[in-house]
Amino acid sequence: MRATSSLLIATHPECGEHRPFPGHPERPERLRAAISGADGLGARGMDVHVEESDVLRAIHSVHGAAFPARLRTACESAPAVFDSDDNPISEGTYRAALAAVAASVAGAQEVSRRGAERVWVPVRPPGHHARRDRAMGFCFFNNAAIAAEELLARGIGPVAIVDFDVHHGNGTQEHFWERNDVFYLSVHRYPSYPGTGAGDEIGAGRGRGFTRNYPLADGADDGTYCGAVASGLEDALAAFAPSAWVVSAGFDAHHEDPLGGMKVTERGYAAIGEMLGHAAGKSPVLAVLEGGYALEALSRSVRTFLACLNGVVPP
Repeated sequence: MRATSSLLIATHPECGEHRPFPGHPERPERLRAAISGADGLGARGMDVHVEESDVLRAIHSVHGAAFPARLRTACESAPAVFDSDDNPISEGTYRAALAAVAASVAGAQEVSRRGAERVWVPVRPPGHHARRDRAMGFCFFNNAAIAAEELLARGIGPVAIVDFDVHHGNGTQEHFWERNDVFYLSVHRYPSYPGTGAGDEIGAGRGRGFTRNYPLADGADDGTYCGAVASGLEDALAAFAPSAWVVSAGFDAHHEDPLGGMKVTERGYAAIGEMLGHAAGKSPVLAVLEGGYALEALSRSVRTFLACLNGVVPP
C-alpha cells in the first residue's frame, strides 16, 4: 500500500470539557487517545472555530429549536443527568458538544471547498444516538447527521453514512428514515442498546431501501464484522453513487472494549478502513468518532483504520 490521499484532522480542545462522573467510560482521555491514533500518518490539523450562533444553525438542521437551550440551561446546574441516567453532564458539557459539532461541520465545509479526500474528526461527546429532541447513550448532538446535512446543503450529495459502532445509531436512522438523498448503513451488536437496528428496518416512504442494518450476535469476530461491512457497502453502492461518505467510526466492537461484547481486533479495523477507501474511491470520506472506551485499543484501532482508509501501511 502507498499514500493515495491527504488526511486532515478536525477537532477542538473544548471537546475535553465534557466531564462525566469519575469512572464513567466516556471520559476526556478518549479525546487524546483518538487524536493520537493519527500519529505518524502525516495528518494535517485544521483550524476549528466555535462560534455559537453558527454552530446552532447547523444543529437546527437535525435537532429541534429548543433542544440546545435546554442542554445549556441544564449544564448551568451540573453535575446532573440530562434526559436519562446514561447522560451525565458537567458544567462544560454544552461547550464540548458545541465544539464537537463545530469540528464536524468544519470538516464538511473543507470537503465542499477543497474536495478534501479524507478527514478525521476525533471529537466527544459522541452523537449517533442523539434524537431530534432527546439525548441518549452518551450522545447530545448528532455530529454525523449534522455533517451529512452540511454536505447536502453545500451541494455535495447524495451521501452515504456508514456506522460501524457496536451500538446501533438510532438517532441517525430516525433522522434520515424517509430520505433518499442519504443511505444509512449500520453494522452493530443486536439485540443490544438501544434496541433498534433489526434487519427489517429499511426506511419508509421515499426512503424505503435507503436504510440497511446488519445486526450481529454477541462475540462477532473480524471475519463476521468485516463481512457485514463489505455486504453493506455493496448495498450502498447499489443504491446510488455517493458524492461523499460520512462514517460514524465507533471502535467499541474491539475485543478489549468494556462495553462492546465483540471480538474485533485492529486487523478488523484495518480491513474496514481499506474497504471504505476502496468503495469511496476519489469521493471524500469524513470519519467522526463515536464509541471506543478502552484507551490503548482505541488509539491502535484508529491508527490502523485511518492508515488503511488513506492507503498507507499502518506505522
